[in-house]
Amino acid sequence: MRSFFKKYGFLFSISFTFFIIGLFYVTGLNALKIYPVIVNFLFFLIFFASLFAQKTVIQKIAELQEGILNNSVKIYTRNLTYLWCIFLFIQFLISILTLFLDDKIWMIYNGFVSYILLGSFFAIEYMVRIILKRKKIL
Repeated sequence: MRSFFKKYGFLFSISFTFFIIGLFYVTGLNALKIYPVIVNFLFFLIFFASLFAQKTVIQKIAELQEGILNNSVKIYTRNLTYLWCIFLFIQFLISILTLFLDDKIWMIYNGFVSYILLGSFFAIEYMVRIILKRKKIL
């Protein structure tokens, strides 16, 4: 899969961009409401697909920052990837649900609440990671 994106990543990006532009053109402004659904699903898909690889996305990021990782960090990053998958899938489902609700609710959730939840999830995980590092668990 990695070699596929190395070879065709640019083509995929261009195709996806034209698909979104076409979707906006054909459906009008309502296509804008689909954007959070697509983004949440793609991020979920990236994290979920990495669970089947030798190294998860989070483990690769950790290796870039820390260098060689010990086993406890590898286990932590894999478990963290599971948590991110669950979180992103819930975000995806809620963004689908908001498509059928009032535009104001869609705007409040997808333009504000989802970002607060995302930032909070990241901040809590970061604090847990600092605590675990201080206790020499990671």
